[in-house]
Amino acid sequence: MTVTALGLPTVARSTGDGSAGASPAPADGPLVDTYGRAATDLRVSLTDRCNLRCTYCMPAEGLNWLPGDALLSPTELARLLRIAVTRLGITSVRFTGGEPLVVRHLEEVVAAAAALEPRPEITLTTNGLGLARRAEGLKKAGLNRINVSLDSVDAAHFARITRRDRLPDVLAGLAAAKAAGLEPVKVNAVLDPVSGLDDAVELLRYCLQHGYQLRIIEQMPLDASHSWQRDNVIDADRILQTLQQHFELTPDSRPRGSAPAELWQVAEGPTHAAGTVGVIASVSHAFCSACDRTRLTADGQIRSCLFSREETDLRRLLRGGADDAEIEAAWRAAMWSKPAGHGINDPDFVQPVRPMSAIGG
Repeated sequence: MTVTALGLPTVARSTGDGSAGASPAPADGPLVDTYGRAATDLRVSLTDRCNLRCTYCMPAEGLNWLPGDALLSPTELARLLRIAVTRLGITSVRFTGGEPLVVRHLEEVVAAAAALEPRPEITLTTNGLGLARRAEGLKKAGLNRINVSLDSVDAAHFARITRRDRLPDVLAGLAAAKAAGLEPVKVNAVLDPVSGLDDAVELLRYCLQHGYQLRIIEQMPLDASHSWQRDNVIDADRILQTLQQHFELTPDSRPRGSAPAELWQVAEGPTHAAGTVGVIASVSHAFCSACDRTRLTADGQIRSCLFSREETDLRRLLRGGADDAEIEAAWRAAMWSKPAGHGINDPDFVQPVRPMSAIGG
């Protein structure tokens, strides 16, 4: 597979008439697209509901939730997980939201994934509210690792960004995750345009002091209000320039593979231990050529890309009596037509109708 300077793949398979998707998807083998990328990482959104209202994701109020009967049941989720792992070659499952900890049957779904053969790696992305009470149970259910979304360790900044004064609860959740053995505990941060660079420095220091791994993510156009502006994004170059003023950073020499984060080793300092920090340059330095993800929304739609404009309805197939082979074929067809890249920097880019809370991170 050839990669261009834009981080996009070139077509790796003949499509007959030269147009992507003209030939049918393979009936077996890896879950591939027309560019030869194989999806092995499944992101499963369990709900679109959340108990925070982060400014870059959700409005303060007024967002309509998916109705309860539109959401996949634990039984339906377990079936799709089995198809993904045993028929499509999925090796990693990440549960997301919305906020997955508001889902009462979360442990049940984690246990269903853990019972599969071959067993996938099972991870969770959460805002950390309620994690202090559930970390141990999730570990026992089969959860391997956890990512906690935290954009600032400054209480006032946290309250302004999330519209909730709950920072102590998130920090308690992080500590509980580490105590339960859900390691490495990773912290995902999206930087606020106003205070983000200052927050990044203090976040990294806090993570190094507590043994967490920080991942800083460029803000993407996935907000419910569709008010994202490219000029407001604090990009990877500015992030690294700022961190290098406060920490000694060395590029991590390990192969990156399909991992989205560019990793840096952080030397020990007078206020912190040594560790790592990652920067995910989703906007400024696309890594679409190495994408290995397929996405399942809480209402049973397959999305081949975070920014897809098209979805494939597996819920309808599930509830219409389709067998496993039919569901597998629909999933393969959805991924076969995956676009080369997200197109954020294209002049004709159109933001997805769904916000991040209804897609899953």
